[in-house]
Amino acid sequence: MDTTFGEADVAQRMAASGEFGAPLQHVINAYVYGDIWERSGLSDDIRSLVMLGITAASNKPAEFRVHAKGALANGCTKAQVQDVLLLVAMYCGVPAAIETNRIAAEIFGETPDAAHGPAAKP
Repeated sequence: MDTTFGEADVAQRMAASGEFGAPLQHVINAYVYGDIWERSGLSDDIRSLVMLGITAASNKPAEFRVHAKGALANGCTKAQVQDVLLLVAMYCGVPAAIETNRIAAEIFGETPDAAHGPAAKP
């Protein structure tokens, strides 16, 4: 889990869960990242792309951001993420892909330039 998401992000999420959220965070760490992410059927990069599709389609931008960082760490390319988000747009609706496209652009180092943003309305 630390190699995918980075030690700092993992520590931050653990601290943010607090005492109340600690049992849930333990379940997530033990079962999701401990068991599911360790299975051999999918490589980490493919698993990351699947998670991007799931979190985008289910409108979970905070989780999408976490998994986009993980996808970058797992070697996913910008083109792969773009293709996943295009699939989300076509199969789940364009609104499901709008915010996640912005997040992915930020994570992959392509922050939109305000000067080339939407034209002002007359």
